[in-house]
Amino acid sequence: MSYQIFSRFYDKVMDQSVYKDWLSFVEQNSHKSTLKILELACGTGKIAVDLAKAGHDVTGFDLSNEMLSLAYERMEEENVRLLLLEGDMREIGEIGSFDTVTCFSDSLCYLTEEEDLLHVFQGVFNNLNEKGSFLFDVHSLYQMNEVFPGYQYIYQDEDDVFLWESFEGEKENSVEHMLTFFVSQKDELFERIHEFHEERTYSIPVLKSLLQTAGFQDIEVQADFGRQSLKEDTPRWFFTCRKA
Repeated sequence: MSYQIFSRFYDKVMDQSVYKDWLSFVEQNSHKSTLKILELACGTGKIAVDLAKAGHDVTGFDLSNEMLSLAYERMEEENVRLLLLEGDMREIGEIGSFDTVTCFSDSLCYLTEEEDLLHVFQGVFNNLNEKGSFLFDVHSLYQMNEVFPGYQYIYQDEDDVFLWESFEGEKENSVEHMLTFFVSQKDELFERIHEFHEERTYSIPVLKSLLQTAGFQDIEVQADFGRQSLKEDTPRWFFTCRKA
């Protein structure tokens, strides 16, 4: 899995309206007005910067150096301060003591083994203050098995073209994304570049069991950024987990 080219397109293809929803989801699950937040898989830093502008102390953590470079540029442009760390969230270690840890935009779905998820959950638990919250979202089984297989998306602007195709994965409840980029070069030529991404989700009972093994007891699952109850065709599950 690589984000070398996708990082360039990420903000272009993302629905910008959802960032306000993620910010609201964090703040509606806050137990105090100013939080110390660790954002796992912070990507290009859009959510992290919004949280910092709202007055929170934010640390961004991501595996991709390309994504972190864009997050740093965004931080400079928005004139806010973030601590940006490069690393694998399966090996968080002892970063600090946080009121809230987040992992949004189905980033946990890129971990395709239960053992890897458990390592993340344990690392999060160990870096949370007492009564701290772990907030994350993942694709639902409905989204993974009914919506994604056969999905296609095309993005085009005056410089670049991006094609996203999704196929049923080999593992249970998984999907494979083939991303094709046509990147403009000199003399009106385009370079074609491929990236392969694999995602997997798990049932709510499995996710809850892993969270409980990591130490979480107070676990709530909702839809629509915590605004609605779950339905059979809910596309994304939003988890709120508290360290008792």
